[in-house]
Amino acid sequence: MGQEQQPGRRLVLGAAVLGAAGAATVGTGGSALAEERSGGRGKDRHGGKGLPVPAVIGHRGASGYRPEHTFGSYQLALEMGADVIEQDVVPTKDGHLVCRHENDITATTDVADHPEFAGRKTTKTVDGQKLTGWFTEDFTLAELRTLRAKERIPENRQRNTLYDGRWEVPVFEDVLKWAQKEGKRRGRPVWLHIETKHPTYFRKLGMELEPRLAKLLRKYGRHRADSPNFVQSFEPGSIRKLKTLVDCPGVCLLDAPDSQPWDFVEAGDPRTVADLVTPEGLKWMARFADGIGPLVDLVIPKKDDGSLGEPTTLVRDAHAQGLILHPYTMRNENTFLPTEFRRGSDPNAYGDAFGAFSAYFRTGIDGIFSDNADTALLAAEDFRAG
Repeated sequence: MGQEQQPGRRLVLGAAVLGAAGAATVGTGGSALAEERSGGRGKDRHGGKGLPVPAVIGHRGASGYRPEHTFGSYQLALEMGADVIEQDVVPTKDGHLVCRHENDITATTDVADHPEFAGRKTTKTVDGQKLTGWFTEDFTLAELRTLRAKERIPENRQRNTLYDGRWEVPVFEDVLKWAQKEGKRRGRPVWLHIETKHPTYFRKLGMELEPRLAKLLRKYGRHRADSPNFVQSFEPGSIRKLKTLVDCPGVCLLDAPDSQPWDFVEAGDPRTVADLVTPEGLKWMARFADGIGPLVDLVIPKKDDGSLGEPTTLVRDAHAQGLILHPYTMRNENTFLPTEFRRGSDPNAYGDAFGAFSAYFRTGIDGIFSDNADTALLAAEDFRAG
């Protein structure tokens, strides 16, 4: 059933993620989340001016403190209290799904230090971008298991390099097992936000992502409308495909206004993200998606000096179509913050992240991706308190 037929779906989803008492159901299954998250944020879904208290999504785990997409990062985000934890999935040569932000693993693993894989270094064009490095689709799972993860942006997060080499590349099925185990231990489901990466690229290689993901979600009972996970993609076609395979909520990710989803490029569809965030574009996405994950600049554009301008009508327009909004990505470091929230001259020092969170929360968004779940959760508590 499409969003246009479920006008209350957005509020129900938001309540379910936060474990709101008496409203924590999703879809026709009506499965309640058993326990409210520590701090009681689920008891009151509204903050200042009656706006929703956004769910906090651990972006690739707690990647502000641990190398992204590692069990160290996922576990820390969970222990911090993140409402949802994100995974990006890409395939191996032998068809397994693993968790990497990109299929190019040059910057996120120690593959360059393995002489046995020197011959695997190659140049490929992925979604129109020419890349030279090592790619997951050229490795079997057994080979990938010999690698270790490392910090992707050490120039910004030198402290995270302490953990380089500590964890393997996670296998997505192992993440599902981990979530199942932690859910039982904690007495409430562990919510996941699962992204298909470069689905058109992999489809052309004969390595279609959606059936592989759907098979795993079904195996672990996470394919239903009331399952504690979202599926997401920068390609609307991937969400449309998943909608035919599973019933869990889908989210269309949206990049800069002048960009195009790669499946649109391949299909000759002239629409850009600017077209998709119009009321007409949102209505189209609401036919098969439950939400959107816009770049934060689509919610509040930045001025030429990097400071925040006036909010757009995106939140209002998306909510009118019953779509939830999970913008990305908030980080604590000065270099990633709007200029008015930067403090001091060190680009890698923390700025006024709380001020920035407050600005985005006041727009009425339903959730936010953050590398720093603890900061985001404190900001959400401040917002709930009004």
